[in-house]
Amino acid sequence: MEKKYWFPAKPPGYGWGWGLPLTWQGWVVFVGFFVLLVAGAIFYLPDSPGWYLFHVFCLVDLLIFICARKGEPPGPFFRRNRHKGLGG
Repeated sequence: MEKKYWFPAKPPGYGWGWGLPLTWQGWVVFVGFFVLLVAGAIFYLPDSPGWYLFHVFCLVDLLIFICARKGEPPGPFFRRNRHKGLGG
């Protein structure tokens, strides 16, 4: 059985990490991340910017964890040729 990735790896020359979701499950995670980000801003700001920052760090950690578990393995970070610039 072929493994279905929720998030694709970024192509070489575009950095390290994952791109936009490939499946509906990935889109649920992606949209949920932004909904919780805005909900945290409404709930915490402007009274508790420190708690909002903590909220953002927790959400980002959770998103990276989910992408690492359900996404395609990303390629090497330093794969580009220095002499060709960022895209090479």
